[in-house]
Amino acid sequence: MIDHIGFGASDLALSRAFYTAALAPLGITVVMAVTAEETGAEGHVGFGAAGKPFFWIGSGRALSGGLHVAFTAPDRATVDRFHQAALAAGGRDNGAPGIRAHYHPNYYGAFVLDPDGNNVEAVCHRPEA
Repeated sequence: MIDHIGFGASDLALSRAFYTAALAPLGITVVMAVTAEETGAEGHVGFGAAGKPFFWIGSGRALSGGLHVAFTAPDRATVDRFHQAALAAGGRDNGAPGIRAHYHPNYYGAFVLDPDGNNVEAVCHRPEA
């Protein structure tokens, strides 16, 4: 099991605003932030739920390869809201909400590129209610 994941963003403030909006429909919020002065290197923002940060972005060098990260959604409507919120926050569409039957019959996902071009997904594995 993975405890947390983190990567650098080219513009921490821009990425923080993007992820704050995009992850809100999933119930994921900023849990904590650490400044560059505190770390002696880069600043970091930890997103999570129930007081536990598990998704981190930092002011370090942005990835050049393009990361893919998928967040679990409790239902298909939440996937739709994630996609809408991410686009409204400046994300670029990389796959509208819908069934991805090549994974399995109930795989309902949506994909958005973040400010650095990373592929961010929300996915629900449950059948439609």
